[in-house]
Amino acid sequence: MKLVVIGGGSTYTPELIDGFARLRDTLPLSEVALVDPAADRLELVGGVARRMFTRAGHPGLVTTTTSLEEAVPGADAVLIQLRVGGQAARNVDETFPLACGCVGQETTGAGGLAKALRTVPVVLELAERVRALSPEAWLVDFTNPVGIVTRALQRAGHRAVGLCNVAIGFQRRFAANLGVDHARVRLDHVGLNHLTWERAVYLDGVDVLPSLLDRHGDEIAADVGLPAALLRRLGVIPSYYLRYFYAHDLVVREQLASPPRAQEVAAIERKLLEIYADSTVDTKPELLEQRGGAFYSEAAVDLVASLLGDRGDTQIVNVRNDGTLPFLADDAVIEVPARVTATGAAPLPVAPLHPLMAGLVAHVAAYEDLALEAALHGGFERVATALLAHPLVGQADVADRLAGDLIAADRDHLSWA
Repeated sequence: MKLVVIGGGSTYTPELIDGFARLRDTLPLSEVALVDPAADRLELVGGVARRMFTRAGHPGLVTTTTSLEEAVPGADAVLIQLRVGGQAARNVDETFPLACGCVGQETTGAGGLAKALRTVPVVLELAERVRALSPEAWLVDFTNPVGIVTRALQRAGHRAVGLCNVAIGFQRRFAANLGVDHARVRLDHVGLNHLTWERAVYLDGVDVLPSLLDRHGDEIAADVGLPAALLRRLGVIPSYYLRYFYAHDLVVREQLASPPRAQEVAAIERKLLEIYADSTVDTKPELLEQRGGAFYSEAAVDLVASLLGDRGDTQIVNVRNDGTLPFLADDAVIEVPARVTATGAAPLPVAPLHPLMAGLVAHVAAYEDLALEAALHGGFERVATALLAHPLVGQADVADRLAGDLIAADRDHLSWA
């Protein structure tokens, strides 16, 4: 099997390579082609990736190129992990909303919209080139905001599935709490990308969520940044991203008092590139754990193995709604357990959502629809309307100001601005 990674020069790529090396029986790769326009970064990352494969005794090749046309022919699957504008753009995403009293975050709110506007046109252009070069290749999108990007790909007729590491992260954490192998743990995970709740945690088919909250509630609450009392009252475990909604003003105060995450990540990336430049390094550096994206490689291996191997197993992915949540459009992209086969991912039936969840999901899904229209067609009014629809903005004067600030900051990345 041949796998292509668009954005292969990312400092995160060795995390993927580590997973490919460890799980080569699950996903027997003959070639991993890393593609990135940043040739200098690409060679550093490609070098350590090759050394990691050699150390692990993996027979596959790791190739590097700045040319999509060189990398894609013959690909069975293409992973998309790119960041238009790099950490500099992320820094803006995480700061400009704060001037209006809104959360500064790269995947939701005004910052998330900015990222979507920059990203969707680029991903669609790349996907068209991939389709021309390898029409049967599956596209696996890890590029945020995953729900909006995946919906854009699917709407354009691409064979695309979105992937996030939140669910697998929870599964592994809960398995560690329970002292069991993660394969015995299954989640009732529901919502939209970066807007999900764990409604049940099944151990060998038995829901142990209540006892998990009783015994480990404080620890879990600290991880998601919300009070343990709230989790116990709700009887569910929200993802960390719900903190931006449930504790909005507190988050804004914290963000105003601290440097943005983008600056921390940029410093980590500089150090990682120095490590990768060392020709003796042939394992994943410990520092990479601070970069984020834990367990993504394992989730990616499982997803690609099922798409190419027709395994028919259940995985939590970002998939077309198709009536699963009846209050959303069929082409909305939701994050739920799905059966994955060679024909794609099909969502499994989902129990009705509590109004607390359903209301917020419907609200954010409406924003995502408007955000996609803004990303596809541009224009101040579309941007401002999408912001007005977002529950983290929701005021006309604030939406207009944020729209102006966003367009001014991202003008170089917006063809219509």
